[in-house]
Formats: sequence, structure tokens, C-alpha cells
Amino acid sequence: YRVHRAIAYGGDPRQKLDVYIPDNLKVPAPVLVFFYGGSWQDGDKDQYLAVGQSFASRGVITVVVNYRLYPPNKFPSFVDDGALALKYVHDHAAQFDGDPKRIFLSGHSAGAYIAAMLGSNYEYVRDAGADPAWIDGVIGIAGPYDFLPLKDPAIIELFGGDRVAATQPINFVDGKRPPMLLVAGTDDQTVSPRNATRMADKLKS
Repeated sequence: YRVHRAIAYGGDPRQKLDVYIPDNLKVPAPVLVFFYGGSWQDGDKDQYLAVGQSFASRGVITVVVNYRLYPPNKFPSFVDDGALALKYVHDHAAQFDGDPKRIFLSGHSAGAYIAAMLGSNYEYVRDAGADPAWIDGVIGIAGPYDFLPLKDPAIIELFGGDRVAATQPINFVDGKRPPMLLVAGTDDQTVSPRNATRMADKLKS
């Protein structure tokens, strides 16, 4: 594979992404957009070579996204960044031999939250000039989707309160949404696996 690094999708220094392009692609290829975890406070795309390499080796164009973190940025800046990244990937997919009709959003922990929020609350997608129909599916790994009340002071600060309903992806599932694969470890002590089961139940309903 080859990598195009630090491509700007916005004007902030954090708004950059890396694109992993497999060799010998069957074009146009599916595209996976990945958001890493870190409690919306830590992380960098350069730490996720394993993600890009793993999926690129299976013929999937993989985009690993940096987004704005707290501090100083608060909710919903990181969700807005996810929507902007989606628009950039869709608009430029063909340049990387990607299929703009097969874009999947994925993430781990806080990144799974971003992917699920974009797949649940279409307002963020539309505000970025994107179309919710561009999201072919969502893959959430150990994600928080229904986690009120908040207890960590930093998380309360970045979300603007401990019980703000508008911060929860589950509250925006009020009709058909993209298919979602929600993966959780049953012994996870950081993000309760009940987030995944409750979100799945809401999607099914």
C-alpha cells in the first residue's frame, strides 16, 4: 500500500487525515473512515498505522482522521470535524480510486461515538454540506452511545453538563439509519457494553 499523509480537510491544524491506498486495487474500492479513541482529549492519526495497514491489506482504502480535542475544543467540534472529513472523503474518493457510494464510518471508543453520532444525527452531516446517504454503514468498537449521567469532571466540561440529552447518539435514532455493527467487550470497564446493546435495541425498534 501507499500512504498520503496530513491531507487538510479544514483550516485548523488538527483537521488533517491520512489515506492508505492498497496496491493492486479492484476499483472503485470501498472506503473506511476511522476515528480513534482517547476520551476526546488524546490521540493522533500517526499512532494508527495498524488500522490503515490492516484494512489496506484487504483491499479497503482507509482514512485515519485527526480531529479537534479538548482542551480547548468542546462538543460538538469533534463531531463537526467528522462530518467535514466525510465530505472531503466523498468529494475526493475518486482521486484515490475509492467508491464514493461505499463509504463506511468507523471508530474506537470516543471515535466510535463520532461515527455513531454522524450516523444518527444527520444535522451535523448536512451542516457540513454532506449527504447522510453517503454513509453506507457504521462500525463502532467499544463506543459510548448512551452514557448519561456523566461523572468525570473533564468529560462534563467538554460536553457542557452532566445530563445534556443532545450529546447522546441514541436520542437521535428516530427512524431508519445506516446499518451499524456495534462491537463491545463483555468485560469492558471503561465503556459499558450496555451502550452497544441499548443502541442496537433502539436501531432495531
